[in-house]
Amino acid sequence: MTMHTIEKSIEVNAPVETVYNQWTQFEEFPRFMKGIEQVRQLDDQRLHFVATIAGKREEWEAEILEQVPDEKISWRSLTGASNEGTIFFDKRSDGRTLVRVEISIDPESFLEKFGTALRIPDSRVKADLERFKDLIEKRGVESGGWRGEIHGGRITDS
Repeated sequence: MTMHTIEKSIEVNAPVETVYNQWTQFEEFPRFMKGIEQVRQLDDQRLHFVATIAGKREEWEAEILEQVPDEKISWRSLTGASNEGTIFFDKRSDGRTLVRVEISIDPESFLEKFGTALRIPDSRVKADLERFKDLIEKRGVESGGWRGEIHGGRITDS
């Protein structure tokens, strides 16, 4: 099976700066991403994930390839199952933000391949986005934010 691509979006009733800043709080992903047990930020560019996928505990590292405040965050896995993607943040004129997700995954086990054929990862991403929307809209403010940039492996703090 080749890489499976998931494309989902959701409109959030919050300014792009707030939405983007909250998304950069990677260690809070378990609050809205089902199956993600822990995310540890190793440095500005690398993350360590612990998750349960298709009933199996998985761990992997990912690196941020590109990060532009209020616009996008792109990543790829360094270890574990192959995955990569980009989260886009599109500012709307009414103070809302469109969050668009493009993720490519390479399911490894038979169970993961079967689940992918049933489009289970697509449903999970959609539900994760809905939980993120609820989290930020109920909270009203971000819990933090990193405004630095990453381009081709070079980090620029702001």
